[in-house]
Amino acid sequence: MSDATDQEAERLHTAGAIRSSLRALRLVWATSRGLTALLVVSTLAAGLAPVGAAYLARVVVDAVLASLQGDAPAKLTAFFGILGEGVLVGLVVAGNRGTALGQQLLKARLAHFVTRSIVEKASRLGLGDFEDPALHDRLEEARREATVRPLGLVLRSFLLARNVISLAGYFAILVQLSWWAVAVLVVAGIPAFVSEARFSDVTFRFFKRHSPESRERNYLETVLTREQFAKEVGFFGLGPVLIARYDALFESLYGEDRRIALRRHAWGLVLGLAGTLAFFGAYVWIVLGTVDGLWTIGQMTMYIVVFRQGQAAVTSALTALGGMYEDALYVDSLDAFLAHPEPTEAGTVVTPSAPQDGLRVENVSYTYPGAARPALADVSFHVPPGGTIAVVGPNGGGKSTLVKLLTRRYEPDAGRILLDGVELRDWEPEAFRARVSVLFQDFNRYKLTAGENIGVGDAAHFDDEERWRLAAERGLAVSVIEELEHGYRTRLGRAFRGATELSGGQWQRLAFARALMRRGTELLIFDEPTSAADPRRQAELDDALAAILEGRMGLIVSHRLATARIADRILVLDHGRVVENGAHDALVDEDGLYASLYRTQAAAYQ
Repeated sequence: MSDATDQEAERLHTAGAIRSSLRALRLVWATSRGLTALLVVSTLAAGLAPVGAAYLARVVVDAVLASLQGDAPAKLTAFFGILGEGVLVGLVVAGNRGTALGQQLLKARLAHFVTRSIVEKASRLGLGDFEDPALHDRLEEARREATVRPLGLVLRSFLLARNVISLAGYFAILVQLSWWAVAVLVVAGIPAFVSEARFSDVTFRFFKRHSPESRERNYLETVLTREQFAKEVGFFGLGPVLIARYDALFESLYGEDRRIALRRHAWGLVLGLAGTLAFFGAYVWIVLGTVDGLWTIGQMTMYIVVFRQGQAAVTSALTALGGMYEDALYVDSLDAFLAHPEPTEAGTVVTPSAPQDGLRVENVSYTYPGAARPALADVSFHVPPGGTIAVVGPNGGGKSTLVKLLTRRYEPDAGRILLDGVELRDWEPEAFRARVSVLFQDFNRYKLTAGENIGVGDAAHFDDEERWRLAAERGLAVSVIEELEHGYRTRLGRAFRGATELSGGQWQRLAFARALMRRGTELLIFDEPTSAADPRRQAELDDALAAILEGRMGLIVSHRLATARIADRILVLDHGRVVENGAHDALVDEDGLYASLYRTQAAAYQ
């Protein structure tokens, strides 16, 4: 890389660090104006006081020497000099303590704000985003040290300001000695700064490049430490295998990380020694000048102290600037994640244009990103108000993809889906959610109370115990609740003390009740609602489903064809296409795919 290119890169790096610092400062101001003011006052005190203390040290030394030579008033001068120096040192202590207090209080507030920003952003992303590995890399980069880097950037900014204030005073003193002293003071610290800035960039790029490996290590940690994996990991003896892979990932990263660290600190040592050599050169010059009578003992003391403190301030300022650049890289990653495009739910329609038209799916196709063939191809059907349709077919037929399209988790690549004459994407999101409810096949098992596991089905009435009970009664979950020690208030899962774990069938009944939390929904979608039920419980759920769907639009996805018979019509999907469509008896008579699936299941019970 040419020198001109290097200079341009450094200019852009510095400008980026300054922009990120300004964003971080605005963030701190918005978080707490009082703490920001405390940091400003502490910075001013800690920056100005050392300069005054160095000057007063000269006054004290010269006054002492004058007093030894018989100048009586010099004793009083020395006393007040020491008193003033003590006050200034006290200000430095108070400034450092104020900075520490502000840092401690801001750490918690900023960490909460940044983490909340990340999870809030994640909550607004679409399902397709979470199925994109690139997004997971960006999320990993945003989360890595995101709770400490913004604060670090702010604190380094204040540290830089503090050192600049001090340096202004030191320069004012040293320029009386010589402009060369100022030049040496500044130039001696620049190589170390350039080295740190470059290695900060190298380190950040290293971690950014290896985000996938870091995510894989985090995943292996999850598998080895979470209760949902413990059963299989223990039984199959996977611990050593997964730990070996975990170690291999670490070793693959550690070697390069170690090489970067060795180079970084080797250069730091060499350049640090160069700075030390510059100080002792100035030290000798000042001492020799004092011996030759150019300066008083007090001036010599002041210049040595100022040069030493000035050198430390230059090093600290440049180190802070380099650290700001490194922090800014992580803050930029956070900004990049927060700027990730969100799915547009820009619909504005709140009332249907054709209230009695029901659900229409017209020539809908969808292909997953990177997939070789479509998951759905030219799918069409109509569910009139009060009608129910069942969707069946082999695994991989497109059933779950259809559910995601009907719930606006995906947008069709072609065709359209209408609810009462309005395309789904044109509905105002809350108006749409008020009309549709769903039980997903891979429903969540929330480590909340039993009642809250039902309440999540309607965020507006999340804590409404009366609605919990009504939904549980309709979803046949009351028997599950009655077996729990604290009923609806029983904490579920094994992640927290005093919690209770449920069977797969019990979890599914809570999820079934969850889908019934909302009142007034017109379309109910049940994806494999009886997959975890035993034969007796399945018959009860089938009866409950039939009662729930009476007079309402419903779509049932099921591998269990006994459940599918509840519907008015049955849609058979195979390789993403509708291959059969009709009532149960008619499809059996056609002797096609549905009839084959039906006979296979019936034979299992004979």
